[in-house]
Amino acid sequence: MALTTSRRSPRFRRLITATAVAGASAVLLAPFGVSPAQAADPYPSDSTKPDLVAPLSGYSSLWQTSGLNDLHGTVKDGATLQWNDRVTSWINQHATKNQQFRALQNAAYLNSDGSGYDQSISIADGLGRRLGQIYAQGRISGELPKVAALINNSNGTGGAYVSTSNAKAAFSYPRPFLNADPTAPKVAGDTDACAPSKVNSSSLKSIRTGKRWADAKGNLKITRVPATVDTTHAFASIDVTLDPIYGEAGLCTGGSFPSGHTTSAYQAGITLATLLPELAPQILARTSEAGNNRIVLGVHYALDIIGGRISGEVAVASRWSDAKFRSEVLNPAREELVSYLEAKCGARLATCIAKDKSYLNNPYGGATIPGGGKQKVTDRKSALKVYTERLSYGFAPVFSTRLSPSVPRSAAALLRTTYPTLNDNQRRQILAQTEIRSGHPLDTTVSSRVGTAPASWQRLNLAAAMSASVIVRADGTVKVISVGGKAKVRHLKK
Repeated sequence: MALTTSRRSPRFRRLITATAVAGASAVLLAPFGVSPAQAADPYPSDSTKPDLVAPLSGYSSLWQTSGLNDLHGTVKDGATLQWNDRVTSWINQHATKNQQFRALQNAAYLNSDGSGYDQSISIADGLGRRLGQIYAQGRISGELPKVAALINNSNGTGGAYVSTSNAKAAFSYPRPFLNADPTAPKVAGDTDACAPSKVNSSSLKSIRTGKRWADAKGNLKITRVPATVDTTHAFASIDVTLDPIYGEAGLCTGGSFPSGHTTSAYQAGITLATLLPELAPQILARTSEAGNNRIVLGVHYALDIIGGRISGEVAVASRWSDAKFRSEVLNPAREELVSYLEAKCGARLATCIAKDKSYLNNPYGGATIPGGGKQKVTDRKSALKVYTERLSYGFAPVFSTRLSPSVPRSAAALLRTTYPTLNDNQRRQILAQTEIRSGHPLDTTVSSRVGTAPASWQRLNLAAAMSASVIVRADGTVKVISVGGKAKVRHLKK
């Protein structure tokens, strides 16, 4: 489908694809002064971008698309998709007003005319209160050019590396806010393309009827969050209009799974965590919040967010596995970022972190999410806890929880900066010992054992892996002792 534009003033006009904002990178090159020719395949990983459909293939055991990319299909696992509905509606209905505003901030992308702000800046507070402000200001002022060129979600070589367009078309699942009744009237202000007669969730009506999180007509209970203006100037030097654009064709007609915004958030967030592994659990928790905020707005389900995380993991691992990209882009960006933070903070990074106040979040005002906790972040350990909870969102297992670890080979590259003295095999051992149990929806452990899909990205717990204290035995094997603290390596003597 073609790109569409908002009907608001040109200053706040945004371009999104029908399937993912992440796919608009080619359109949004102008504000950064990069031509398509300049951006053409300078690195091996540019011409070998990962296919997202395979690592997301577990979704096909839950839902069978019609194959027409029309948001219709057949429910295959009603219980799992009902939990998907329940958690999604609960988050949307229980998010605080402040969380709704944060969700709108995380939904923003830099507009084609240079207005607005980049999503990768709006997760800045994951670095901490002071360091987050320093980082955001550096991005706004242009004092972090290497980081910005890498991490931005419009055309960043890391932040916009992959698009979810093909995956969305392959799975074609209707969004949470769509009406189940094709004869229902169009919502006032929505484009004609979003009328229920043209796009709806009628294929899901049977699993929603009679459920307390849906109405009598089979519509999921979702409240639209109204547009507003961000006058805080936290992420831009000007006021910025924040709009969920429910009624735009690019959103309503695009598939819900996986979340494109979440994929973008994780491409930026995981990259940022690898640049600053000292703050990885907090940065990753903030990244998970950005994904969760798509549920707050009611434009995505919990499974979409898990799918977006998986997509981001695959993307960043591909970049870190590219030796040339590591040498010429990632490592210089880390050097630039650390030097900038230390210069502005006035001390070594470790000292700045120790003196800073942690990233905080209380999305539901203390209410407890079904199948989980309050998802309240107050420090490093709670950041790890919240991140871990959002790996599975309380879904019941769909197969055995006792299968052996299943770590994608390229995932080891994600731990290069956290454990620079270890080799890839040892890093994979850390990932294997910190990953969550098998059997959750989207876990491909079973299929990977028979060679039909890659090892499971769904099970990776990067926040745990990047905060592990480990022992390296005399034979080179690694044992994880604890997680949630400072990443440490201790070698046992022979």
